[in-house]
Amino acid sequence: MSEFHLFATFAIILLTIVAFASDRFSVEAISIGSLSAFLFIFGLFPFLTPDGRLIGADALLSGFGNSALATVIALLIVGQGLFATDALEAPAHFLGRLGGDRPWAAIVIILVITGITSAFLNNTPVVVIFIPILSLVAAQKSITGFHIFMPLSFVTILGGMTTLMGSSTNMIAAGIAEKNGYPVGFFDFTGMGAILALAGTAYVLFVMPRLLGNRMPRAAGEPAAMSGTQFVGEVLLTSGHRFIGMRSQAGFFPGIKDLTPRLLLRRDVPILPPFDEVTLEVGDQLIVTGTRKAFTAAIAKGETGTDRDVATGDGSADVADTAAAGGHYHLVEAVISPGSRYEGRTIQLSGLQPQFGVAVFGVQRKSRMARTALSEIRLEAGDTLLIGGTLDAIHSMRGNHDILLLEHSAEAVPQRRKANLAITIFALVVALSAFDVTPIVVNAILGAAMMIATGCLTLPQAVRAFDRQIYLLIGASIAMATALEATGGAALIATRTVMLFEGASPGVILSALFLVMAALTNILSNNAVAALFIPIALEVARRLQAPPEAFIGAVIFAANCSFATPIGYQTNLLVMGPGHYRFSDFIRAGTPLVALLWLTFSLLAPWYYGL
Repeated sequence: MSEFHLFATFAIILLTIVAFASDRFSVEAISIGSLSAFLFIFGLFPFLTPDGRLIGADALLSGFGNSALATVIALLIVGQGLFATDALEAPAHFLGRLGGDRPWAAIVIILVITGITSAFLNNTPVVVIFIPILSLVAAQKSITGFHIFMPLSFVTILGGMTTLMGSSTNMIAAGIAEKNGYPVGFFDFTGMGAILALAGTAYVLFVMPRLLGNRMPRAAGEPAAMSGTQFVGEVLLTSGHRFIGMRSQAGFFPGIKDLTPRLLLRRDVPILPPFDEVTLEVGDQLIVTGTRKAFTAAIAKGETGTDRDVATGDGSADVADTAAAGGHYHLVEAVISPGSRYEGRTIQLSGLQPQFGVAVFGVQRKSRMARTALSEIRLEAGDTLLIGGTLDAIHSMRGNHDILLLEHSAEAVPQRRKANLAITIFALVVALSAFDVTPIVVNAILGAAMMIATGCLTLPQAVRAFDRQIYLLIGASIAMATALEATGGAALIATRTVMLFEGASPGVILSALFLVMAALTNILSNNAVAALFIPIALEVARRLQAPPEAFIGAVIFAANCSFATPIGYQTNLLVMGPGHYRFSDFIRAGTPLVALLWLTFSLLAPWYYGL
């Protein structure tokens, strides 16, 4: 063992964790800095392991070709395919109704369901299933994702520590224990695991939200689809439209939920609200108001649009048909600039639509706007238009001084007609992974490829699902773990802990081992910690003549305490992007959970195992 390499590894890991915790530098910068430091040390001073393996650049950079990295990125792309087709809107609405009028009740119910489910399915597929569902429920309930995605990951980890199948860590630990003559059954550690899971879940649901605080993060470039501002638009009731035959009740149309009718034009005769005893007919024009999100959903369903001349500018196609053509159809916002040549012109006669090959779906104005058909609205400086078109058409508006394109607001219209296909692909990925038919990395990559190949997702949408923070974070963390294991640092910590507490009672030694393993699992992978400590724990149990199941359980539970860093477990990495978390968020919210489980185990394990 080279003391220089060992101490250098400890120093770099310590500095990296301090830098992550400080939030003074970006995750990308710290990851690159940490990786560069390891490459410099092991490149300038090569290190040879006792078994003759050279730890150099290839070993340290292996994380960028690691299956865990490929799995996380591919699963994010598969999840993006569900968003791009609105595939989970129906289940999300159902689960959202479970909580009634209390927004957080639905979230708590979903988290409890995920915790129970993760006891019988590997927790990674469970998180993949519920990220898009929770995203939609949170949007319905106006709850920021910052407060729900970390609890989702933590609850599934807690549920996964209660049965043999709940986590790959459990199965690895059980397999090594069986090779050493101690078989582990499916429910052998469920009792203590359930106690720890209940204590941890109570913390996650009732204490952790307070520790996370009220920060409302917003990702750079996040589209404005969630904005509550109202646009005025128009719906033309063509043959077969869902609204036809809908009858007003108490002055409203209860079947039209997200769009608010402000005027009905029937053969150019205006009918103002309240709408008394009115039945919608073919050819009616509904002037409506709604948020951008409402218009996006209506366009995806083919329920909105104006007459053909206004919609496409040349009368060539219906808006719904245009939007359904593929995932390249986007909505974007654009502002009429002062002195624009479009000022004072109606939308229909402005020439804006045929010039760029786009459709205008709505207008937003700060001052009050008269009730009139969308095509007859006269544009004013400062008006924000909701525009639909292909990316090429939208890009053709760049640099135009008459209309200022808000390019960051561009967002694809969901392809609902491919929702069932996206769900099928997603279900196959989950099923094959949950029952270990093929490795999860294979299933995830094939699922991502199928999402793109079948048109559920475009390549630009898939690229947006890729998170460079996660990419660099995983690569750097695996370099840290490689150096720590190769230099013998992890084994040194384990043996010194046993030596330090030699002669103490079995309960004290068990508690000390748990704490050391819980700390290491947030730096190394949890599977590595389980593989390293199972033989050590069994040897300690033999020396103390203590029940081996107590020490096997300690390894399993401690190795699952991957709460204090995002690199501790891949479910943390999966939620890091959707929740817009910093490294320090995991330290602040996850470290108390690790301490709680350690204290709970330390107090109850001697009684539970009869030590």
